[in-house]
Amino acid sequence: MAENGTDCDQRRIGMIKEQHNGNFTDSSLLSERKRRDREERLNIVLWRQPLVTLQYFFLETLINLKEWTIKLWHRRSILVSFLLTLAVLTATYYIEGTHQQYVRYMEKKFFWCAYWVGLGILSSVGLGTGLHTFLLYLGPHIASVTLAAYECNSVNFPEPPYPDQIICPDEEATEGSISLWAIISKVRLEACMWGAGTAIGELPPYFMARAARLSGAEPDDEEYQEFEEMLEHAETAQDFASRAKLAVQNLVQKVGFFGILACASIPNPLFDLAGITCGHFLVPFWTFFGATLIGKAVIKMHIQKLFVIITFSKHIVEQMVSLIGAIPSIGPSLQKPFQEYLEAQRIKLHHRPDSGVPQGENWLSWMFEKLVIVMVCYFILSIINSMAQSYAKRLQQKMYSEEKTK
Repeated sequence: MAENGTDCDQRRIGMIKEQHNGNFTDSSLLSERKRRDREERLNIVLWRQPLVTLQYFFLETLINLKEWTIKLWHRRSILVSFLLTLAVLTATYYIEGTHQQYVRYMEKKFFWCAYWVGLGILSSVGLGTGLHTFLLYLGPHIASVTLAAYECNSVNFPEPPYPDQIICPDEEATEGSISLWAIISKVRLEACMWGAGTAIGELPPYFMARAARLSGAEPDDEEYQEFEEMLEHAETAQDFASRAKLAVQNLVQKVGFFGILACASIPNPLFDLAGITCGHFLVPFWTFFGATLIGKAVIKMHIQKLFVIITFSKHIVEQMVSLIGAIPSIGPSLQKPFQEYLEAQRIKLHHRPDSGVPQGENWLSWMFEKLVIVMVCYFILSIINSMAQSYAKRLQQKMYSEEKTK
């Protein structure tokens, strides 16, 4: 996996620098120019240069559409096979028969799984700042199922309306009959699909670093440049952040599959570095993706899920609300909205939507809804800024290439 070793990597980095301008002085000038270009790109954002940002965004979108069209044209056989399969499935979907009950069931499961996989990809794909979909979607979903399970003493929520709305089942359940394992099983599918989506979202850094290593090129990517600088100055690293990144790189490089599994199994903001390391050292795809998938979709997901379920279990929530009320002076005023919210949730769990019970809105739920809207809007803006900056980088690289040919 690390067959060439660190010394070889350092020599390759030195050779690339010399190939650009031939001496260390010109190399420092090149680095300074790249730094200025990067700062110039970072200023291309909607709140500073709205017209330029939107123009670059649309141009980058057109370029990406053109590139994807060319790639699809080169893979015509795969595209035709996909379209034929889609046509067969469409015919099966619309033709009446006894198979329709299975078709409807598979349709519901497919869209349910695709929804959570998509949210997982958005959480780690690296477009803009990433959307923290666990805190905004999966975590609250697990919490609501947990609160409902303890209130209903059951997880047999009827379908429909669950998962659109959770309603306690009609059958009577004995007090305390709900178990931790039953709640884990109830949310396992969506949690694992979300984890699989986060694993898919970690592939771009891997493929970028692998392509750069195989081609010998030096991509203008901040994370990859940081990785190569870390390799170059590995022996002199002093600060904690550099040592932590170096520890992740060494763990992945030396331990292999189980090192990747260990990094993927715990909440790790440095995991992008693991993907770059695996791509740089040409780790086989299935070794990287298999370990990442198992770590994120199975091990890490169960740890996070268990934490949320325990945190929102009935007695823990009641203790937390009582502790809020014990805060001097402001405690009772802070405790009241939480009590009202929990009481409103209990009422909703025991009444059908058409039962005529008035649905009040608590300010906590109102604030969370607005927070979700703000986070989604910011994520969309970050994608626009990121794509505009990508187009600006294309222009800078084109200008640099023209200068070299003169």
